[in-house]
Amino acid sequence: MTATTTLESPLLARLGAWAKERFPPIHSILAIVLYAAAALAGRALAMPRGLAIPVTARDLAGLPLGIAFFLMLRVFDEHKDYELDLSNHPQRVLSRGLITLGHLKVLGVIAIALQLAMSVLLDRGGFRTTACWGATMAWALLMGREFFIGSWLKPRLVLYAISHMLVMPLALVWMAQSAVPWAWVPRTVAWLAGLGMLSGFSLEVSRKLKAPADERPTVDSYTRSLGLRGAPIAVIVLTAGQAAVLAALLGRLGAGAGWWAGAAAVALLPALAAVGFLRTPTAKAAKGVEAAAGLSLLVSYVLVIAALAVTRGVTWV
Repeated sequence: MTATTTLESPLLARLGAWAKERFPPIHSILAIVLYAAAALAGRALAMPRGLAIPVTARDLAGLPLGIAFFLMLRVFDEHKDYELDLSNHPQRVLSRGLITLGHLKVLGVIAIALQLAMSVLLDRGGFRTTACWGATMAWALLMGREFFIGSWLKPRLVLYAISHMLVMPLALVWMAQSAVPWAWVPRTVAWLAGLGMLSGFSLEVSRKLKAPADERPTVDSYTRSLGLRGAPIAVIVLTAGQAAVLAALLGRLGAGAGWWAGAAAVALLPALAAVGFLRTPTAKAAKGVEAAAGLSLLVSYVLVIAALAVTRGVTWV
């Protein structure tokens, strides 16, 4: 699609080509799963154990919330990385001028407006969800400006990633709060926030593993920053932490020890892939680690949904 799209193509076709390249459907699916897991977990944590989790038609209005949020982050990334992407990725739709930053700015404004509107709707006359959205949005805006210290922060890849990855726990707490308009979510939501931080960081490191032949001076990689051995080991450590926090969260949600086996499996696939990269650091092995970490992230949140559906039950009211 992107190869056949030209400046003469309709704007919607050009935006579709950009989305296929930079925000494909799998991103929307992940966003919906993350929102559903966070909302159900937030409501479950705020209710006495043993009670089924009620779901209403209004709750379904929150499903696009995650899509709008992660689409906004992608638009922010396109703006801040634009100059570098012109040289590193000249084949991309944006770099080729098929769409402009102005087009993406409009898309970003629409995404922000949708987040605010849905937060107000889910607040049901309150303020807590909108307040959590405001905190998340403030951090995202700072990220978009690279905290006004981009020239100092960018060369420090690990610190840069941590500063940007902090938006994940903030976003998950906001999504959890959207399902609890009557009170603040309990402190145990910190386990969900920790899962967001570790799963996001694991994917971030895994997608920037490079085989020695693929390293480029102008493209960041953790294999260059942490070393050819250090980077895959970091993936193993992060996914092990992700699995441990997931097991703790499942316990808080009332799931029995049998569910911990699923949590352990979350760490197994990325670990095996990372060991494979350690032995043979090729481009194919690097892609395998990225795919395994992505699957691990998805499975983590699917497990949260499944555990709540099986152990607590979900009722339509």
